[in-house]
Amino acid sequence: MTKTDYAIPTVAIDRERFVLSSGAVLIVHRRAGAPVTAVRMHMRGGARLDPKGKEGVAYFTGAFADQGTSRRSDEEIAELLEPEGGGVSGDALGLSGAVAGPAWGLLVDVMGELACDAAYPDERVERHFDRMKTRLAIEAEDPRAQGGIRFKRLIYGDDHFMGRSPYGSLETVQNITPADLRAHREANWCSERLLIAVVGDVEPEAVRERVEKAFSSLPKGTAYVPEPYTFPSIEPRRATFERERNQVHVYLGHLGIERAHPDYAPLVVMDHVLGTGPGFTNRITQILRDNLGLAYSVHADIHASAGLLPGMFRAYIGTSPENVRTAIDGFLVEMRRIQDERVPDEELSVAKSYLVGSFAMGFERAARRASYLISAEVHGFPDNHLELLPREFAAVTAEDVQRVAKAHLHPDKCSISLSGPKVEIDGAPAE
Repeated sequence: MTKTDYAIPTVAIDRERFVLSSGAVLIVHRRAGAPVTAVRMHMRGGARLDPKGKEGVAYFTGAFADQGTSRRSDEEIAELLEPEGGGVSGDALGLSGAVAGPAWGLLVDVMGELACDAAYPDERVERHFDRMKTRLAIEAEDPRAQGGIRFKRLIYGDDHFMGRSPYGSLETVQNITPADLRAHREANWCSERLLIAVVGDVEPEAVRERVEKAFSSLPKGTAYVPEPYTFPSIEPRRATFERERNQVHVYLGHLGIERAHPDYAPLVVMDHVLGTGPGFTNRITQILRDNLGLAYSVHADIHASAGLLPGMFRAYIGTSPENVRTAIDGFLVEMRRIQDERVPDEELSVAKSYLVGSFAMGFERAARRASYLISAEVHGFPDNHLELLPREFAAVTAEDVQRVAKAHLHPDKCSISLSGPKVEIDGAPAE
C-alpha cells in the first residue's frame, strides 16, 4: 500500500447474524444512543420475477404493501406509526422503515404484518395505479427520462430486467391488477428469500425474538436461484427520442463491471478523477461545464451501478443541440486521456483525499447502515470490509488508474442515446 499524508477514517458496523427458524436471515447492528431505528426487509429476486407483459409487478408489490392488511386499513397502520415518527415504504426488493428508537418493536410488528398479509385492497390500489399511470404518461413525454430508459436498453437489451425501469412502463402498468400483486406476494415473499437488517439502540437477542414472532406466518417457500444471464456485446448502438425542447439529453457509455470485480476500488478512484468528484475537481465537470459552459449537469462513472450483475459506464450531459457533437467528443477525449496519460500526483491526491475523507459520512444515517448490512450479506463482504475499503482507495496509484481505465473504458465502442430536438452526429441522423 502506498503511504498517504492524510488520516484514513473507517466505519465500525458490528453486527450479529441470526438464521431464524423459518430460514430467514436477520442481521442486527446495535448502535448505542441512536435516536432512530431503521429496518430493511429484502426479498431476493425483485424485478427479475416480473411476468412478461406485466413488468412492474414486483415494484408495486412493495410500493403498495402499506395500503392495508386483513387486520388493518392503511389509515390504521399510519395511526400506529406516525405518533412514533415512523413510516414504511416499499420497492421491488421489499420494504424499508424507520421509527423513533424505543418504538422499534412496533415497526417490526407492522412490517411483519405487511410482509405476511398485505391485502392490496382493490379500490385503494386502483387509485394509486391511476396516479402512477398519470406519472408514467408524463414520463413517456419527458426527454431526459426516455433518454435514460433507451440508454439502458442499448446496454442490456430489450428483454433483460435491467434494461427497463423497475416500475415498468405505461403500457405494462395498464395490464397489472391488485390480484397480480397479491399473487406475487404469495408466490415470492417467503422466508427462504428473506433478509432483514435492523439498526438502532437495540438488544440483538430481543430483536431476534420479536422478528421471529412478527414474521412467523410467512410461508417458507423456496430459495431464489437466479437464471444465467447474457448481455449484448459492447459495441456502438444508437437510440433517439425526438421532442421539441431546448436541450438534448445525451447518454453515452457501455456495459460495466460487477461489484465483486477486483478492480472496483481503483475504478472508484478513477471515477472521482474523471467524472464524479465534487465541485471543480473532476475532469468532465471542469472541462465540459466550467471551461466550455456546455451544461450545468454533467457526470460520468462506472462504479455506482455495479451490483451482482454488471452495471454501466454512463456519461450524461444536457446541452443545446448545437453543442451535442462537442459534448460527445469531450467525453471521448477524456476517456482516452485517462487511458493514455498518467494522472498527475496532485490531481490523484485530491480525488483520493476527498473520497477517503468523506467515506464515513456516508454511513451517518441508520437507514444507510441497514442498507449496507443487506448489501454486505448479498455480496458476501467480509466483516472488516468497511475497514479495508477506504484503505484500498488510499492505496490506489496513478498506474492503477491508468491500468483500469485501459481495461474497462471503451471509448471506441460507446453506445449513445440522444433525447430532445433532432440532431445529427457524424454527418447523419442518429439511429
